[in-house]
Amino acid sequence: MTTLIIAEHDGQTVKDATRKTLTAALAIGGDIHVLVAGHTVGAAATAARRLAGVGKVLVADDASLAHDLAEPLAALIVALAPAYDAILAPSNAVTKSALPRAAALLDVMQVSDIIAVVAPDTFERPTYAGNAIETVRSSDALKLITVRTASFKATADGTGEAVVDAIAVAPVTSFSRFVGEHLTESSRPELAAARVVVSGGRALASAENFNAVLTPLADRLGAAIGASRAAVDAGYAPNDWQVGQTGKAVSPDLYIAVGISGAIQHIAGMKDSKVIVAINKDEEAPIFQVADYGIVGDLFEIVPALTKALG
Repeated sequence: MTTLIIAEHDGQTVKDATRKTLTAALAIGGDIHVLVAGHTVGAAATAARRLAGVGKVLVADDASLAHDLAEPLAALIVALAPAYDAILAPSNAVTKSALPRAAALLDVMQVSDIIAVVAPDTFERPTYAGNAIETVRSSDALKLITVRTASFKATADGTGEAVVDAIAVAPVTSFSRFVGEHLTESSRPELAAARVVVSGGRALASAENFNAVLTPLADRLGAAIGASRAAVDAGYAPNDWQVGQTGKAVSPDLYIAVGISGAIQHIAGMKDSKVIVAINKDEEAPIFQVADYGIVGDLFEIVPALTKALG
């Protein structure tokens, strides 16, 4: 059995999500290859070569792949598919767009957001906002899978002996085009990979309060900042801070939920956190059902006091 992993990278390094997807691939077994697709991705390919358990790194370096457009990536996956029994990718905005296209072109089912590998053809995935776990068995010769990386530990580097092969990229007619991008610069850890996350909810009441209350605590802890959907919809925080079913799934060592009631959609994105601390004035809030530690009280008093106590 041979498995291909679609790497998530920044052109220089492979992201933690790739290492976690590799852990899922190792559970499936067999030979493992990694595809590094993009433009000027030599450094990322070198980083992928060092991953433990990887036998080959395929490098698709082409201008058409520079901006993660769905059509060229899907076409590349389809072209490579005949050589593989399974294709895995971390579940993110890019793969959620490209893999379904590839699955349709290949006429195979896609198994989305797996959280465990039961057997090479059988997987567990959450449904109903994580309230139920379904076991899916695929009878397709090719398994096309996205991985919920919050459910897997990252695989470390190995000996760096993987073979590196450059592959040709055929021209593709694309119905979308890259117009531009605006990147948010931040010195904070990336939300999906952070060891500590401080998240705020609608109870913070304004964007000014959100920043004034949460930022000092996050600075003390070296944490990423997250938000509930209600806080994002209210304009307190940007979209890329949203944690939950329609946002990002996180699994930090410590998750602090400030003024978050605990809707099932939010809990679906953070319940894999190692330790959960909830701060809410409503002692009946659902968040306390999943919290390891709960503080009932006024967040505008508790959070500044906690920040001060941390020195």
